[in-house]
Amino acid sequence: MTAASTPELEADRQALIGLIKAEAVFHGDFTLSSGKKATYYVDMRKLTLDHRAAPAIGRLVLDLVKDLDGVVAVGGLTLGADPIANAVMHESVHAGHPLDAFVVRKEPKDHGRGRQIEGADVKGKRVVVVEDTSTTGQSALKAVEALRREGAEVVAVAVIVDRKTGAQAAIEAEGLRWLASIDLDDLGLQPQ
Repeated sequence: MTAASTPELEADRQALIGLIKAEAVFHGDFTLSSGKKATYYVDMRKLTLDHRAAPAIGRLVLDLVKDLDGVVAVGGLTLGADPIANAVMHESVHAGHPLDAFVVRKEPKDHGRGRQIEGADVKGKRVVVVEDTSTTGQSALKAVEALRREGAEVVAVAVIVDRKTGAQAAIEAEGLRWLASIDLDDLGLQPQ
């Protein structure tokens, strides 16, 4: 189990855990984006795009990254990271420490400027990749690879829900910090 840095943020975290348990955990037979099979699915997009959860998500992820020196932007692989990055960006303004957001396309555009990373300029900047939940870490690592090609210094990967299925080891093997707000113990689930 993890905990937020203040009683107010811990209250946000507990409220989010309640919403996840009630509305975002589905039981059945699922194939994850990694190709792995699971008997439950944590559908965080249901909450990252929900007005009740998004502000708390922004505050909690901001809390995870607040002690990382020099970080100027957050984002990750579209679509899962987009609402998280936006929530963090908005909450960072309220907190008085503004961070920008960026989006990493799965492939560079084949028209216009041909960009793969939209939003904040990341070249030479310290950034954090965000993700809703991670099984193997491969989506986050795809974003990390694109950011490094653009000259960004990726310092960490921050996830809302850690599935405890190897993503942390994969991220740390790339020399990055792994940060998670909620884990399976918090949700009463077992790793699969």
